[in-house]
Amino acid sequence: MQQSHMLINGEEVASSSGRVEIIRNPANQQPVAEVAVGTRQDARLALQAAKKAFPIWSATPSLKRADLLHEAARLVRERAEEIARLLTLEMGKPLKNAKMEVLSSADVLDFYAEEGRRNFGEWISSSHSRSIVLRQPVGVAALITPWNFPVDLLAWKVAPALAAGCTFVAKPPSLAPLAATEFVRAVCEAGLPAGAANVVHGPGGIVGAELVENPISRKIAFTGETQTGRWIMAHAAAHIKRVSLELGGQSPFIVCPDADIEAAAASAAQRAFSNMGQICISVNRIYVAQEVAEQFTELLISCAERLKIGDGLQPDVDLGPMFSRKQRERTREHVADAIEKGAELLTGGREPEGKAFEKGYFFRPTVLGEADHSMRVMREETFGPVAPIMKFKTLEEAIALANDSEYGLAAYVFTNDLKTALRAAEGLEAGGVGINVNSVVDLQAPLGWRKESGLGRELGHHGLDAYLETKHIRLGM
Repeated sequence: MQQSHMLINGEEVASSSGRVEIIRNPANQQPVAEVAVGTRQDARLALQAAKKAFPIWSATPSLKRADLLHEAARLVRERAEEIARLLTLEMGKPLKNAKMEVLSSADVLDFYAEEGRRNFGEWISSSHSRSIVLRQPVGVAALITPWNFPVDLLAWKVAPALAAGCTFVAKPPSLAPLAATEFVRAVCEAGLPAGAANVVHGPGGIVGAELVENPISRKIAFTGETQTGRWIMAHAAAHIKRVSLELGGQSPFIVCPDADIEAAAASAAQRAFSNMGQICISVNRIYVAQEVAEQFTELLISCAERLKIGDGLQPDVDLGPMFSRKQRERTREHVADAIEKGAELLTGGREPEGKAFEKGYFFRPTVLGEADHSMRVMREETFGPVAPIMKFKTLEEAIALANDSEYGLAAYVFTNDLKTALRAAEGLEAGGVGINVNSVVDLQAPLGWRKESGLGRELGHHGLDAYLETKHIRLGM
């Protein structure tokens, strides 16, 4: 069992309290690592180190920063197998998916290495003056990330922060900090100045609270629950800090009567069940035109029942365990609530049987028919492998149902009619809309959110903008 320390000012450090916690594999409860649990004092030391390193890193030429980010990407790829294995052991996803996540994080580093080179200002002329518009790094950033994609979602913040010239303190998820810490370690070893990149482990109510409330941090980037996002937004206001918040989602998936039904069913299954439904942009509720509902439902059930569940280290597994007992219990509660209110359980709805599943947090992919908005599964974010289906008669009805939510993260539409696609895309209240695709994530384009799904944008050049301030210098002539 390995030990995982924090990274502060270029050094590996234990907690100032001496406290440690055991990280366990959700597939079998076997211990994986012993992790240092930080305190507010540790978070303050990390912020002070980042503050001290900020003048050095922000003054580093953008071309040099780009070279270091490219080197960091190379090191991450070199260590991809090792980091991916840790990721599978601590949060359960199949090893093939964990490796894809790690390699994706390296791509993010490469992308922002080049975006940082293009951080140009403006020169504006008038009759009696000249104006120079600069884009400068906002300062020390606090990066707080969740357990479902602990490496990739951290990379979305680390890469643009460093490319912009910011230094940072990262707080990876308390129960899945291993792979994220190793990712930052690789970034540090690319040649960053001491203190430019720091990692502090620990609970959000202690370490996260210090990162948000301490005046040293000038930017808070958070991915997680809406309730926590509200708290961050309120407390960051004390020092008028910039915030980026990717919060809860309840993504709708609309299947129109003219859609390619086989493609729609396969896409819905992949996005509803991948990572055991523990994805911010997962398909949470499916609206199907009544004339194709039976065909779509049969295909979706078939897709669900073909998925193989098991320990993520097994090479032929499609789905690993859920992350925690809490997540599985919430999923079970949502399914039970739906059935009690009239939903039809079409497949799944329980743990798989057998000795191999006794100690892990496994749950079968679940399809529910006859769903409606009285059910929790259609109103709340389940964050589990459940696909509830509701029928609709008209596109206007489907859009209204999809918008009947406090969330506005992602939405999906399957149709072969361009007019229908545009009407739906324009009418849906979501930060991203996928037409005949089951993902709205593209490294080169902004990922955003509306309503209570958050504030700000990540990815694309918009992700770099989030770590820059605009300064106007006016010269009299």
